This record gives sequence, C-alpha cells and structure tokens, in this order.
Amino acid sequence: MPSSRRAERRSEHPATYSFETMPTLKTIVENLDRAQTELLRAADPVSANQWEARPGEGRWSAGELVGHLITIERAILRNADRMLQKPPKSVPFYKRFHVPMAVVESRLIRRKTPIPLDTQMVREKEEMLAELREVRERTLAFIGETRERDLSKYLMPHAFLGMLNAYEWLQMIASHEVRHTKQMKEIAAALPKVVAILQK
Repeated sequence: MPSSRRAERRSEHPATYSFETMPTLKTIVENLDRAQTELLRAADPVSANQWEARPGEGRWSAGELVGHLITIERAILRNADRMLQKPPKSVPFYKRFHVPMAVVESRLIRRKTPIPLDTQMVREKEEMLAELREVRERTLAFIGETRERDLSKYLMPHAFLGMLNAYEWLQMIASHEVRHTKQMKEIAAALPKVVAILQK
C-alpha cells in the first residue's frame, strides 16, 4: 500500500488495537445497512399472526427478538452520546484488548442479555419493524453528526467483550444484529412446525 494511503488511514482512525483492525466509518455504515437488510429479509417469512408466537419453551418470539434489538441499539446510542459529552479518559494500551466482533456474530456462545426485555415493546409486526428502522436512522444521524470527531479516544467497557471505543460500539450494533438474524432464521424455520402441531 502506498505511504500516502497508509497515512490517510492513520489520520482517519489514529488509535491502534491489538488482534483486530478498527473499522472505518464507511465500513461501519455499510455493515449497519447490510445487517438490517438481512434481518428484515429473515423476518419476512414470519407472518403477522406468528409474530408473537414462540417456537419453543424458553425461546424468543420474532417480536421479542426485534424488541431486544431496538432496546440494545437505543442503549448503545444513548451511552455513546453520553461518552462524547465528557473529555476522553486515558486508557493503557493493554486494557484496550477486546474479544473480536466475530464472536458476537457467532451463536456458538449463548449469553443471557444484561438488559431485560420490556414485554410492552412487543406489538404488531410492521409497527415494530418501522421502529427498528427509525432507531437505525438515529444511529446513522449520530454517525453523520460526529463524523469530524475522533471517536477512537472515547472508550467504555463491554461486560463480555472488553474495552470498546465509540467506533467499535457502533460496529457492535451491526454485529449484534447479524447474530440475531441467525436466530430470526431459526424462528422462521421452526414456526410452521409449531403451528402445524397446534392445529392437530
């Protein structure tokens, strides 16, 4: 890679993190768009009548899953906004290590969400999907408003992943949605069988 391009990349995101390359804003926006497109496609086979149906005991319905995505994205955006209201804190390099986002996207490791789901969030399918899109628009607006700032200096710990900076928290939204898109596909595949059993 020419030295001028390397310098351009360094100036865009000057901080360096071990074991994983920090995503650029362009990549983050592309990942957010791709993740939501795939999630909506995965939700399409789930009918409005099946939206609140659970495919099995202890498993989420499609409506509960989308409610969870809305809750998490709002929480990340709210915390990112709060981070930027204060001067960034200096964090030693060795404390900046975090688990790769690929682990978030994989469903091999199952974790219970630290933020309880408000059951009142579960409503009609189209209403919830519209709200999911609206939250994403707010996230993209936040990215646009802070584009000229260096968000790599603002860090906040994740309970499982480790220390993430603001760019990585924004990427976390996309990776988290990728993870639950896989779950939505599982729900869509299981629901016809559940309905067939109930109709017998």
